[in-house]
Amino acid sequence: MATTLGIMVGSLREHSYNRMIANTIPELVDSAEYEYISIADLPLYNADLDREEGPEPVKRYREAVQRVDGIIIVSPEYNSGIPGVLKNALDWASTPTKTAVLIHKPTGVIGATPGVKGTILSQQQIRQTLEAVQSHVMPFQKMYISQAMEKVDPESQKLTDETTRRYVQRYVRSFIQWIDQAQQLNGQ
Repeated sequence: MATTLGIMVGSLREHSYNRMIANTIPELVDSAEYEYISIADLPLYNADLDREEGPEPVKRYREAVQRVDGIIIVSPEYNSGIPGVLKNALDWASTPTKTAVLIHKPTGVIGATPGVKGTILSQQQIRQTLEAVQSHVMPFQKMYISQAMEKVDPESQKLTDETTRRYVQRYVRSFIQWIDQAQQLNGQ
């Protein structure tokens, strides 16, 4: 049975560089199945709304996170940090505390930016949030894509830079191996 990877984009912008990277992942590693997990319809986190299964968009989102074997988050950096929409999505996936869909979920993080420093600061914050909710974040491997506008094709909405494509391919393959390791940690 093939591994099913969830791909979550931390930007709502239709033509974001990160969405273009995410669109490319399935063609780089065809040994897995993929499901895009949308965060666009989630309401702002409010504990008053977080009763039973929560609002319908939250229920669908949590079910999608639960269905996949692991999640690769592809996210920009906004003002030296995690995009608010992504933090909101991670908050919804972190409750209820004892049965949250992110608990022990293998996760990886990729980030692209037009700047030269990649998404170092936002990835630190994303990892911190994921670790706080007991997600199994892939250790040691980091994927920062700088000067993204030079590495994507706006028309095809894909990553076109061959060197970066190889790096992303290697990262995704390592992530699939990490899923197997994380499942052993959980005794599955």
